[in-house]
This record gives sequence, structure tokens and C-alpha cells, in this order.
Amino acid sequence: MSQKPTVLITGASTGIGAVYADRFAKRGHDLVLVARDRAKLEALAQRLRRETGVGVDILPADLTDAAQIGAVEARLRDDARIGILVNNAGASLAGTFIEQTTEATAQLIGLNTIAVTRLAGAVAPRFVKAGTGAIINIASVVGLAPELGLTVYGATKAFVTYLSQGLQLELGPKGVYVQAVLPAATRTDIWAKSGKDVNAIPGMMEVDEMVDAALVGFDRRESVTIPPLPEAEQWTAFDDARKAMLPGFGRDRAAKRYQKAA
Repeated sequence: MSQKPTVLITGASTGIGAVYADRFAKRGHDLVLVARDRAKLEALAQRLRRETGVGVDILPADLTDAAQIGAVEARLRDDARIGILVNNAGASLAGTFIEQTTEATAQLIGLNTIAVTRLAGAVAPRFVKAGTGAIINIASVVGLAPELGLTVYGATKAFVTYLSQGLQLELGPKGVYVQAVLPAATRTDIWAKSGKDVNAIPGMMEVDEMVDAALVGFDRRESVTIPPLPEAEQWTAFDDARKAMLPGFGRDRAAKRYQKAA
């Protein structure tokens, strides 16, 4: 058993989650791998045990199912060895907003936002009590760019970024580190599942490179990590512009530009 904190990773059977599992195992962390596909989890767990010698548990679960996500929440609450949560599980949808059914968008919102919030909420009280722990939430640059047209998906990822920033402000002073990771286009199977040809999309980053960059941000304790962004100052300027508006939000009168002329 590793002396390092165990890492629980959702969406761990393929793509970003599987690479996080590989990287944390190589750092000597035991793992709890969560995904729907038991066979893929078993195969990944066996490989990581063989190659790294770490302990790997699998916890098959559909995070949109109340009973199954409840089992993951219980593991996060009760297993004191778990010191890092990687909230990676997520999905997208094919088509435009008016082409997507309300049932499909509700399912997407449940996985991309409600599950993330529930799992963070399950583990945060224990982390705060211990005065240590980390939560990595996988968001997306799409949440900053409605121009990309992925309206519901982007809205869910904007939620994840905001949630992460808010939790870092709330939990950071209590010893808990929260990181939002905002990938751009990354070569995973999310594209095929949403009806897109991954090879036809420009600027596609390989998943290994994305996760390795995100872990550099993790080690630096960045609150927001955007692997493809060339200059950190660009994010700082964006965030500073947002903060510059805060005093105006507290005014008790409408701005003059909205007041009727006498």
C-alpha cells in the first residue's frame, strides 16, 4: 500500500481519465477507478498493477444513476486513504440545441454538473477536517467560448470552471486545493460519441500531452490550468477584467446608461 494519498478518478476507463490513472500510478499513488465499463476498468487496473506495483481498485458506476453514484460518494466519504479526486467523467452531444432532445440534455447536465458537484461535496468535508486534499475538475475552454456553438456542453463546462474557482476560494484557506483544467480539443472518444470525426478537427491535442500539461499546473497549484494557452498573462488579463467589474455589481442604482433621460 502506498504512503501517498489514493486517487479516485471518474471516467477512468479511457481517454483523459485513463491517462490520469497511468500518471498517478507512475507517481506511486494507489488508485480507485470509476467508470461504467467494467471490462475496460479491469484491463487498465491489471496493467497498472503489473507495471507500477500500486494498488488499484475498480468501482464500476454510472454517475447518472442515483444508487450507483451513491456508492461512489460513500467511498469518498469513508475511505480516509483517498486524498485526491479527479472529476473527469463527462460527455457531449451531437447536433445543435434545437436538434437535441430535452431528455438528452438533462442527462448531459446530470453527468457534467450534478455528478461533479455531488462527488466534490462528498469528499470536501473530510478533506477540510484533515486540512489537506485536492480536487481536480475537468472543465473545457468551450465554457469560455459560446462562439464554438456547443451550447449545452459549454454551459456545463462553464459551471465546472465556476464551481472550481468558488471551491478554491472557499476551501483553499482550509488546506484543500481545487484545480480546474480547461482542455481545448483533445483526442478522446468523446468526439465519436457526439457524432464528430476527430481527424477532421484542427488543433487536436493528444491526450497524453494534455494530461501531462495539466499535471504541471497541478504541481504548481494553479487554480485554473489551460494546457494550450500560450501566455499565462492572457488568462490573468481575462480574470483581472472580470474582477474590475466587481465594484459596479454592488451599486444600488442602475447605471446611467440604463436610466431614462429626465
